[in-house]
Order: sequence, then structure tokens, then C-alpha cells
Amino acid sequence: MAAAPLPPVSAPVPAPEVTSLSEGARIVDTFIAPSKTFTDLRRSAQWWAPWLLLSIMSLAFFYVVGQKIGYRKVAENQVQASAKAAARMDQLPADQRDQALERQAKGTQYFLYAYPVVILVFNLIIAAVLFGTFKLAAGADVKFKTSFAIVMYAGLPGVLKLILATASVAAGANADSFTLDNPVATNPGYFVSALDSPLLHSLAGALDIFLIWTLILTAIGFTCVSKVKRGTAYGIVFGWWVVITGVGAAIGAAFR
Repeated sequence: MAAAPLPPVSAPVPAPEVTSLSEGARIVDTFIAPSKTFTDLRRSAQWWAPWLLLSIMSLAFFYVVGQKIGYRKVAENQVQASAKAAARMDQLPADQRDQALERQAKGTQYFLYAYPVVILVFNLIIAAVLFGTFKLAAGADVKFKTSFAIVMYAGLPGVLKLILATASVAAGANADSFTLDNPVATNPGYFVSALDSPLLHSLAGALDIFLIWTLILTAIGFTCVSKVKRGTAYGIVFGWWVVITGVGAAIGAAFR
């Protein structure tokens, strides 16, 4: 009796090849195709490229500020933006007032040139808060290193703001109205006096075009790497933004 013929064995279908992105491609795609960048973070959660770019642009901006406006003037503007600080400064004799402003100017300069470290620490804190929230509130399957990389890449719109601010200062921005915390008109807070309306100034300043862009990218990033629903990701990211903005504005207004 003849044996039944065996069915043909189909060849295994090769898995689709995943194209890895270079660091340069990740940076570009953050602006034009963010899902590609954040999806690639599941392969490699490197974060040094956006940190390096933000650090270089920050230091370039601070250098131009020092050359065009001067840290003494920056310190004076910081004092004048706070009624309490201005009142304390006015109570000092002229020589002590001058010394106090010089010390503040030096302190500001040293702080700004250590800003790459500030970027690292600030983003580590933000990443830790978001990592914990997505883990506990959304059950997200995401690693802390990946969360940190998301926050770093999502902050890249800040590079564009630094470029605008640097160009504004280099072109001759008004030194009397210049402030480091709001150097260019990318939010309505720029047009509100911190001295006259400190709470409104802080709240309006949080409506910054580049900050909103960063928040959107952050939500997209967590959606891409953890498969959390986009609505949930937006709720978590913007929820924290509302809380931090409200608390920060209240504290800032109290000390002005």
C-alpha cells in the first residue's frame, strides 16, 4: 500500500527587519516623526545626544547674555522683579548694595555655567516622577532608563527656544526688561509684569509654546514604549504639569 504524500513544508517567514536609528536621526525625528524616535528607545535607551545638544545651546545662550547684557544687569533685573528683594536691597547702604549685586551676579554666572549638571538632575527628577506614576497608575511596562531617555528627547524643543532667545539677545534685546526665566516671547507670561502680577506671570508663563510641545512629546514617548493608551499618557503628563504649575506659581508669588 502506497504511503500518503506528506504535505509540503512552508519555509518560515522571516521577521521584519527593524531599522535602528542613529543619534542624529533620533534628534531629527523627534521634531518630524517623534513616534520613530521613541519606539527606537525600546531598542536602546541612550540619552546623551539630546543632553549634549541642550547643554551646548544653553552655554552658548548664557555666553551671549554675559557679553550683550552682563550678569550684573541680570542680577539687578532679578532683584527688581521681586518687591521683597527690591525692598531689602534698598535698605542697604550704597556700597553694601553694590557688593550684594556683585555677589549675586557672580553666583548667577557660576550657576549658569554649571547648567549641564542642572539639566541632568532636573530631568532625572522628572523621569523618576513619571516613571513611578506610569508604573503605579497605568501599569506601564517601562524601565527607568527608558523613561529618562524619553524625558531627554522630549526636551529637545527647548533647543529651538534657546536659539530664538540667543538670536534675540544678540540682536539687541532690551536689557532693562530681560529675565533669564522668560527671555523670549513664546508665552503670554512674557507680557505680564512679575512685579505687578506675580501669580498671573507664573501661570501665563507655563503656557509656553515649547513647553507644551515638550509635554506632548513626553506623552507620545510613553505611549510608544509602554503601550499605555494615548489618552492615559496625556492625562498623566498634563496632570503633573497642572500640579507643578499651580504649586510653583503659588510659592513664587508668596516669595515675591
